[in-house]
Order: sequence, then C-alpha cells, then structure tokens
Amino acid sequence: MPMSPQSPRAVALLLLAAAFFAAPALSADNYPSKPIRLLIPFAPGGGTDILARMVAQRLSETLGQAMVADNRPAVDGVVASETLARSAPDGYTLLLVSSSHAINPAIGRKLPYDTIRDFSPITQTASQQMFLVVHPSLPIKSVKELIDYAKAKPNSLNYGSSSNATALPMELFNSMAGIKTTHIPYKGSAPMLNDLLGGQINLSIAAAVSALPHIKSGRLRNLAIGDSKRSTILPDLPTIAEAGVPGYQAVIWSGMLAPAKTPRAIIDKLYKETVRVVQAPEFKERLVQLGSDAVGSTPEQWGEFIKTEIDKWGKIAKIAGVKAGD
Repeated sequence: MPMSPQSPRAVALLLLAAAFFAAPALSADNYPSKPIRLLIPFAPGGGTDILARMVAQRLSETLGQAMVADNRPAVDGVVASETLARSAPDGYTLLLVSSSHAINPAIGRKLPYDTIRDFSPITQTASQQMFLVVHPSLPIKSVKELIDYAKAKPNSLNYGSSSNATALPMELFNSMAGIKTTHIPYKGSAPMLNDLLGGQINLSIAAAVSALPHIKSGRLRNLAIGDSKRSTILPDLPTIAEAGVPGYQAVIWSGMLAPAKTPRAIIDKLYKETVRVVQAPEFKERLVQLGSDAVGSTPEQWGEFIKTEIDKWGKIAKIAGVKAGD
C-alpha cells in the first residue's frame, strides 16, 4: 500500500535522508571537537619537523584544538604515509609530507599504499632551499674545489642524507659533476647533521631550515644553493649551477595530506585555516629567515603538483642512476 506523505514511515525515511546528506556539513561545523594528530615522517629537530611544529602550533590556536606532533621516522617517510593511509578519514589524523612522498614511487620503491589514490591533498605549505655544505676541516671552499678534490680522490668523500629527498639531489650533483661520493643514509636531518658537525661524514645537500644555524655559527661551510635562483638571506652565495654545474636545480617542499575519502567540507576547512597560517606576514617572514617560502596552494593544485613531482624525480633518478635500495 502506498505511503501517505504524513505516514510515520515516510517521515522517518525523510529524516534519515536529511541526516545522511547533512552529516558532512555537520561534521565540518563541529570539526574539530578533539585533538588532531599530525604525523611527521622524520626525526625531531630536522627541517620537516621544525616546519611541521610551526604549522601545528598556529593551527592549534586557529582551530581551537591541540594539534599533537607524532614523529614516525622510518623508510623515507613510508611508515608515516602508511599510517595516514590506514587512518579513519575524519580529519583527526593528518600528515605533513616532504619531497620524499613523491620520490618514493619515482625511484620504484614498493609501497603499501597508492601515493595518489590513498590521500586527500590539503595544501602545499612551503618550498625549502637546500645548501651544499661541507665540514670546515676539509680543504674545500668552493664547488669547483669540491669537484677537483673528488676527482683526484674518487670515493674518498662521503655524504649524509636525511632522506631520499636530500640523497637524490646529491646523486644528481655527482652525476652532473662527474664525481663519486659514498652515501651514508640517516633517519632525519638532526642525526645526519650531528655526524656532519662531528666530522664523521664530509658533506651533504641539506635543507636550509636545519643547516642555517650551523652555517651562521661557522660549524659548517656553505658552498652553494641548490635552487636556480640565489637565496634572499644569503644573496652572495652562488647557485650550484653558477658555481660549476650548469643546469643543476633542486629544492624540497612540504605539505599537508589527509586520508582518502575525508569529507570535502573538512578538507576545505583545513585548507583555509592552513593557508591563513602560512600566509600570515609574521609566519612568512619566519620562513624566509629559515630559507623557505610559504606556498598555500589549493587542494587541486597541490594534488597535481605531487603528480608532476613524481614524474620529475623519476626522470632525475634515471639520470642519476638511482633506484630503490641504492
């Protein structure tokens, strides 16, 4: 028998449908109602960690809920990314990734997740400069002297990397300069820099945000910047391309992701609040002093950027002869 518009069953179905379609909006209106976990793919004290905690502190203030840092330093960020991919898509577990997120698939690493399909992009937070630095005990004061030294003594120099996001730029440098150096991998910038400062390793292409304090103190010698343009805060420092390796260019980046299927209303709220944070004048100035630039792209732009980065780093890996496990 047909239901009348006023029958109890019809009313119940209408209420259920209304609740179903209203749920995303309600969840966004009430979001966040508890602390948010921010996964960080590297050890405390490194460049990605420093930027992540800066963002988390300010988002805690704007969102009205604590954003709690959770460092998961293993396998070039794979563990943190897998943790996010398996988390509930409710906006209460987020991840601040670095270039490693795109480099992992680019070098053919077998991953327990799909780099594109298993995540919801929020925004790119920053672009970070990288510096080619050496221990000051080495008789090397320029890129040319580094190349000459390495050619005269093949494999006598070793370099440290905080992740494949700094290893691949160094391997690109080796390939383009025609030299060989030995790779010593670390689980983050902090342990790598500790050994570089102590002289256990010779050099690195390091993120500016973690290397700058040691450059300013004289404990590291800065030879050049990896970007195609000079640094705002170190304008006299040449680019690697200017200093002897024409065409060289490498920067690293960071950005926010949520699990796939996170409601769009929550993504939009996180995007707007994160952009408000990174575009604030005092935050932008702080980033500049750390050798970084604020970005704040839309979720769509950020998603497309990751795709292009996978393609770009895949081509660089082929030029440098790098693949997963090297």
